[in-house]
Amino acid sequence: MARRMGAAEWGLLVSLSILWGGSFFFAGLALTALPPFTIVALRVGIAAVVLLALLPLIGIAMPGGRRVRLAFLGMGLLNNVLPFSLIVWGQTQIASGLASILNATTPLFGVLVAHVCTRDERLTPPKAIGLLLGFAGVALTVGPVSVATGPDAPWGALAVLGAALSYGFAGVYGRRFARMGIAPAATAAGQLCASALVLWPVALLVDRPWTLPPAPAPVWAAILGLALLSTALAYVLFFRLLAAAGATNLMLVTFLIPVTAIALGTLALGETLDARHLAGMALVAAGLAAIDGRAADAARRRLGLSR
Repeated sequence: MARRMGAAEWGLLVSLSILWGGSFFFAGLALTALPPFTIVALRVGIAAVVLLALLPLIGIAMPGGRRVRLAFLGMGLLNNVLPFSLIVWGQTQIASGLASILNATTPLFGVLVAHVCTRDERLTPPKAIGLLLGFAGVALTVGPVSVATGPDAPWGALAVLGAALSYGFAGVYGRRFARMGIAPAATAAGQLCASALVLWPVALLVDRPWTLPPAPAPVWAAILGLALLSTALAYVLFFRLLAAAGATNLMLVTFLIPVTAIALGTLALGETLDARHLAGMALVAAGLAAIDGRAADAARRRLGLSR
């Protein structure tokens, strides 16, 4: 049963949705001058340094050992390297608002991955209905992607969906850190360090950033926003909210992220979305609501049908 959230928890939830929704805006702005791997490498590298500096201040030590480092590497690949890279490349082909809608399918993939890979989170009829509604929204959103937005627009949409799937696997994989007794903040710092070690060589080999023309100040401001606000600060708020409100309430952030991303993309980047994209988002939201279950429980209570 979900915990009841107070004003402080709701404030954290809205703040987190703004930070994560803003990541699509920051990436869209950074892409005007920098290639995807360079953007993602800077994002994880700067955020890793900040979190490593923060850990001693909050009394948390980084664990060591080969087993822990391999776990950080696996989490970094699933939760940072793959999804960050896929989303940023996807945004070279589709609008940031559309990318945020497709990224909102993360809990849908999480439910599906948990059903296949775990024994304690099996599909229930409400979750199955939620999956059907959610993926119908995906089909409505992705199906008619116009080649007028670029010949690779459908691939951009699929890349963002691939990122959501990777996040789903990361949610299951990440359970091991609690069993290993590793603090969540140390997990965040460790996975970001591992991600930086993977992404920097890739960025240097593929993007050759030293050959690029100097990026203007707004682009560097966007990079700092991605790293400091949408990654380092967002992780701090994420784990604080997780402890205060629980994982079920935390899933509500998925409903709010596209609102921020669409607003920023429309106002600051001049992007537009079709009515079908908004209809697809509504279906995804309906699917998430069915999976979450609280709206249905509230309706049953009002009708006097609760057990």
